[in-house]
Amino acid sequence: MNRGRFLWFGGLPAALLVCIALSVSIGVRRVSLPDILAGLGGSTENIGRAAVVKRVPRTFMAALAGAALGVSGVLMQGVTRNPLADPGILGVNSGAAFAVTLGIAYFDMAASYTYVWTAIGGAAAAAILVYMIGSLGAGGAAPLKLALAGTAASVCLSSLITAVLLPRNDIAGAVRYWLIGGVGGVTLDRVALVLPFIIAGFVIGFLGSGALNSLALGDELGASLGENVPAARIVCTIGAVMLCGAATAVCGPIGFVGLAVPHAGRMLIGLDHRRLVPFAAFAGSLFLIIADILGRVVARPGELEVGIVTAFFGAPVFIWIVRKHKVREL
Repeated sequence: MNRGRFLWFGGLPAALLVCIALSVSIGVRRVSLPDILAGLGGSTENIGRAAVVKRVPRTFMAALAGAALGVSGVLMQGVTRNPLADPGILGVNSGAAFAVTLGIAYFDMAASYTYVWTAIGGAAAAAILVYMIGSLGAGGAAPLKLALAGTAASVCLSSLITAVLLPRNDIAGAVRYWLIGGVGGVTLDRVALVLPFIIAGFVIGFLGSGALNSLALGDELGASLGENVPAARIVCTIGAVMLCGAATAVCGPIGFVGLAVPHAGRMLIGLDHRRLVPFAAFAGSLFLIIADILGRVVARPGELEVGIVTAFFGAPVFIWIVRKHKVREL
């Protein structure tokens, strides 16, 4: 088992580097190795080199967003002990998207940094709302109740987004395109804007991974081991919301990454969150970069947005998890 874990942790960074190279070189236009090398240096003397220059920031953003959503899923599942917890299923993505849509439609939000703060605020509000609704009644915040509350919140917020956009033809097209979820058109300025928030979320996730191991034993046993259960939940939730909000602000709501990646990690390396969090960062990056590459290949000469590709692969994973785990606690 230890050898297998070592191989996975050694193989994931190598596979990630290979996929980054493929992402820079594969697209609607094929590019040669000299164009790739020149494009990485910033040259735009011909179409091939200009294409490489455009692909570099979208590749970096796919890697960052995939890692952010993967770690966010681990934190959410650990905090709630819910195998169905995911930024999309729990309504956090929809909360961030709704807040950004309101900001664009009614407050003429234009500055890039306001997108990030607005998305994080919307994600936090949605997380609090879903947890409050899921905690009502006997049994508290049970996994099934949280999943149903998150699904209901997502549907409600999606309807509200549509209601906001219907009378606003001036922004409807751009916002609907963003709501699909994708990394196309991302610039290095946008990547640099969200990088501090994602790094902060990663640090919180890594520092809180030990506490998640205690929470997995149950609140009472975790407290008996000396863990401050409420504080651990709040800190890990803040990290999850920061990661999800920052990724959504730039890429739009991308679903199923935070659901599929943590479950793959548990099958491959075990239940220890101290290993699961870094695994989710690498595996999430790898998953989203591959999804972006597939979106460019299968729809030539056009492109499929990465949010469509992740939904195509993530929906069967969701069904499998429901059937296998029967929505029991972790």
